[in-house]
Amino acid sequence: MELFWNTIAEYNRNTWIAQCAIALAGLILVVLLFHRPTERVKRAMKYYIVLLNAWITVVYHLWFCHERPYNYATTLIWAIITAIWVYDVATGYTTFERNRKHGKLATLFMLLPLAFPAISAARGMQFPMMTSPVMPSSVALFTIGFMLAFSQRVNLFIVLFICHWALVGASKIYVYDIPEDALLACAIVPAIYIFLREYVTANVSAHSKPDPRTANILLITLSSGIGLIFAALMLHPLLQ
Repeated sequence: MELFWNTIAEYNRNTWIAQCAIALAGLILVVLLFHRPTERVKRAMKYYIVLLNAWITVVYHLWFCHERPYNYATTLIWAIITAIWVYDVATGYTTFERNRKHGKLATLFMLLPLAFPAISAARGMQFPMMTSPVMPSSVALFTIGFMLAFSQRVNLFIVLFICHWALVGASKIYVYDIPEDALLACAIVPAIYIFLREYVTANVSAHSKPDPRTANILLITLSSGIGLIFAALMLHPLLQ
């Protein structure tokens, strides 16, 4: 646990100015995408997401967290997420077309990363040994919110890898005393259901097997199962 928090402190101490710039750039791009969704803004947002994920891969995991014993596995997860976004930039798969059905939930998820340092401070932690808005779980949470806001067409591979990261994060809540990661674990369950339901609605017809009603039941079952797994991971240490 000491190594885990020492690497976070070292990361924050050396990159806090860059983190502020990254967060500000993300805020500006999101506002522009909501109010002036031009092709140039959409393209800039994709480049930003690629750079954001590359930052988490290289700067956070590969550079500052290289002493952690599981570092290369977590680096690989984020490298794959980055590569998927690069592929998306090249193919134009994600169109960033606004989906207003989940506006409030999407906005909440995008703002929750700002709560990470506030939660750390409420727990009595002080800078630089505290969570920040530009760390893996907070970035994953922002990505979920962002994709919900523009979920007309999303890359499900990104959703699945973020789900995998949420599973990793849920296991760290008590192992490394980082309850902030519970925000991501709680957010991923409704997000998975919404993303997959949108996909089923767009691609499954009445003549498909399974039919839309059965597919929706399966999605609810899957999401509930994932939720139970996350709950078990978070509650298990309390039952010891």
